[in-house]
Amino acid sequence: MYIHVVKQGDTLWELSRRWGATVPAIASANGINEAESLVIGQSLIIPIRMTEHRVRYGESLWSIAQLYGLTLADLIAANRLGNPALIQPGQIIQLPAASKPVIEVNAYTQKFGEPGVQLIHQAGPALTYLSPFSYRVQGDGSMIGLDETDLIAAAYGQRAAPMMVISNFEDGTFSPDIAHALLTDSNARQRLIGGILSIMQQKGYKALNVDFEYVPPADRELYNQFLEQLVASLRPRGYLVSTCLAPKLSFDQAGTLYEAHDYAAHGRIVDFVILMTYEWGWSGGPPLAVAPLNEVVKVLNYALSVIPARKVIMGMPLYGYDWTLPYVKGNEWAPTVSPVAALETARVYGGEIMYDNEAQSPYFYYYDRQGREHVVWFEDARSVQAKLSIVKSYKLRGISYWVLGVPFTQNWTVLMENFTVKKFELSSE
Repeated sequence: MYIHVVKQGDTLWELSRRWGATVPAIASANGINEAESLVIGQSLIIPIRMTEHRVRYGESLWSIAQLYGLTLADLIAANRLGNPALIQPGQIIQLPAASKPVIEVNAYTQKFGEPGVQLIHQAGPALTYLSPFSYRVQGDGSMIGLDETDLIAAAYGQRAAPMMVISNFEDGTFSPDIAHALLTDSNARQRLIGGILSIMQQKGYKALNVDFEYVPPADRELYNQFLEQLVASLRPRGYLVSTCLAPKLSFDQAGTLYEAHDYAAHGRIVDFVILMTYEWGWSGGPPLAVAPLNEVVKVLNYALSVIPARKVIMGMPLYGYDWTLPYVKGNEWAPTVSPVAALETARVYGGEIMYDNEAQSPYFYYYDRQGREHVVWFEDARSVQAKLSIVKSYKLRGISYWVLGVPFTQNWTVLMENFTVKKFELSSE
């Protein structure tokens, strides 16, 4: 696999001649129409096996590794480089066959019924877990349920283990009041645990994911104790337990989103954690990359100081946002856009895609038909490859996607080129 950045005059036909890959193969790897025009700055996966690379001006060994889905260590070892910083334009770099570590892959879904089933059929081969979002916990330990039986059946058909998600989500946000009422009432906690066990046994869930957000900071220890109770009840029955963690940089990071999420305790108690490493750029905030790699790495560095890498799953977004400029706090929120929709917008309005090397994320500006300026931050093959390279180098347990239903063929192509996805031998009994 090679990632090509489109330049003026590039066409699929010309690229197929240059690289020796067919037009249908390039179109399929990228999920695009063979007849559509390309956008300057667009990234394209070229599905070929390269054995060497001639260094160009401005390239580093790290940037070359990104182009081919390799790690820096792979290239250094294959070329016996004493000082990797001292490569020269024109130098030939040997490209080893990329190794494919085994990882676990989770994806959340908010699509139910036939649309949700179709999404599982499409993404299922790349999933270890399928997580319907979500059973909504109430303060008395009861739950507002889901009609997800058909999703679970589809997940079994793809050998993707269904993971039950419980949350304190209510009326479009996460409720600290629900979390507090539950955690401070021992009877409510026992009622909830009993309800979880009943649903998991009845519906065939294999794992549990606890997504409690904005838990009052004073309830941190109660939250930890609740997780210990959950694990004591579920693990002897063969169920895995996981939690979602806000993206923290230190134990004492201030803010209701962070303070009750005790990384070290979760890492000790549960089977694995899912780091919510996205939403730096969010719908109501100023324009930023959704998951800037420089910020994601800071979170990982803290997480790995207190949690074993084998228990860490890194969150990845499948979406971006389109902000109207100038950004004014409290004004119209930015709509979510898929990478496919972002490219179409750039194509229609003449946007040229740029790439932020620090954030490892693409973006572009355009003017709409009313003359308003916009900026769009989204994901592409390059940003996905950069994140997956970090997963490799940090030897993480895996990745977790928010959320299925966002068209992004490149993501799945890059994922399967980099990793072998772990599958469980599933039985509904």
